[in-house]
Amino acid sequence: MERRKVAVVSALFRYPVKSMLGESPAELMLTTNGTPGDRAWGVREASGRVATAKKWANLLGFRASYDSPPKADELAPVTIALPGGGSIHAADPDASARLSEVLGRPVRLEWARADEHARGEIDPRTIFADVPVEQLFPGLTSETMPDTFGLMRGAFFDAAPIHVLASGSLEHMKRLCGGNSMLDPRRFRPNIFVDTGAAGADGFVEDEWLEGTLEVGETVKITAMKPALRCVMTTHAQSGLPRDLSILRTAAQHHKATLGVFAAIGAPGMVRVGDPVFLTK
Repeated sequence: MERRKVAVVSALFRYPVKSMLGESPAELMLTTNGTPGDRAWGVREASGRVATAKKWANLLGFRASYDSPPKADELAPVTIALPGGGSIHAADPDASARLSEVLGRPVRLEWARADEHARGEIDPRTIFADVPVEQLFPGLTSETMPDTFGLMRGAFFDAAPIHVLASGSLEHMKRLCGGNSMLDPRRFRPNIFVDTGAAGADGFVEDEWLEGTLEVGETVKITAMKPALRCVMTTHAQSGLPRDLSILRTAAQHHKATLGVFAAIGAPGMVRVGDPVFLTK
């Protein structure tokens, strides 16, 4: 078994409300259920489905942040900054009503329930921007693809409790995209963004990790890594980043529309910006 240093933690992200912009703390506690407070809240449609920016791009005009660090299984106070100015608190009695007013349709702001296997909304016609569905999923089309997808039981995660992205892969994507594409990690909504240095900028770095374990900081182990399928969210305008369809188009052409990894937490602990990252295989 080989163990070698492959990166340094460059930034950390937590998203209190699914599909809204989040926050970038200096440290995150990781448990086997992910980092406490991540995607803990969601916007529930009248249909019972959970709204996502895969269908409702304007959710990325909201920014959610915790008033104090969240703890596992506790409702921590969340402030949501509204696109046109002003803010609401998630626990306010009129929070859902005010959010509905801004969004222009009835919604409820809800905490993820431990016993629920919720479904998130998509629009099959635009889920992969201008990349045809059948290019990524042979046998499906925008007409036959379902308009919802299953979220993880007891949470509003799409596929896994943690998401890791390498700087080298973004640098590689920049070269493939050409032009003026802004390959900012915020487009991809990782929890952990790692700096792999110049040596790791000539391909999709995470491919090498898939059969191994990432060891971060003193105790954390990240396991069961799988390529993260990207969608239209990577192309949306948000917080200084313009709309850019070429990003997903390029990822689909060169890497089956995947970038970064979804993963499990094999051993919990604290992760901090500046922590070394080792790959064990």
